[in-house]
Amino acid sequence: MDLPRRAIPSADRLRVILMLFYTVAHITAEQEVENLSGLSTNPEKDIFVVRENGTTCLMAEFEARFIVPYDVWDSNYVDLITEQADIALTRGAEVNGRCGHNESELQVFWVDRAYALKMLFVKESHNTSKGPEATWRLSKVQFVYDSSEKTHFKDSVSAGKHTVNSHHLSALVTPAGKSYKCQAQQFISLASSDPQKTVTMILSEVHIQPFDIISDFIFSEDHKCPVDEQEQLEENLPLILGLILGLVIVILLAIYHVHHKMTANQVQIPKDRSEYKHMG
Repeated sequence: MDLPRRAIPSADRLRVILMLFYTVAHITAEQEVENLSGLSTNPEKDIFVVRENGTTCLMAEFEARFIVPYDVWDSNYVDLITEQADIALTRGAEVNGRCGHNESELQVFWVDRAYALKMLFVKESHNTSKGPEATWRLSKVQFVYDSSEKTHFKDSVSAGKHTVNSHHLSALVTPAGKSYKCQAQQFISLASSDPQKTVTMILSEVHIQPFDIISDFIFSEDHKCPVDEQEQLEENLPLILGLILGLVIVILLAIYHVHHKMTANQVQIPKDRSEYKHMG
């Protein structure tokens, strides 16, 4: 009678051990991240890779800057004036992240964790006239900054840690299975507890894919942002117009040549009757 009683605790212990093993393995997978910014020829661009089970599941290349307003005392020490800190994401940053089927996250820390950036990506399916279509987007940005950090902040009145967040964000919208690429600057507003102290995040030189990466360290097909497509069209417009003009000239020359040849081969009918005797 004692055997079944012992078997039940053993099964429970086995279940607990398996759960712990799964949890540890999951945490280990989350921590498998790499900062490859040193491979970029652009000193301002950062490259981050998140891997799970030896496979790349999130890649991100971008430049990021944050314009942060903060108050300082005026020279009379009575009035407050607003200054702006221009904080760039620097190389050598710590990186963390996690990947999921419908939700992925990238976290970046720099300057001894005085600054922290969190980017949340989601993948969604929508019903359209062509049937269900899946897209992914940047759904949330959180930025934590320490205004007591002396490199960017000079005597901030409210020195300390501050957190700002995006609200109802839907950015970098991309068809599932593709990477998002955009050279142009993009601005994202991050709200703080003070409505007059909105932080602006400036992204540029962006190339991101948080889902469905097929090959290790290789982005899938690009989905270009509308601004880049418009700029590319404007750059190609003179060439397109030149080709059209050249084609029109060639067509006109061909028509003229054919018309001239047909006219030359036509028999000229004399206008004066006296000229008929010379014909035949």
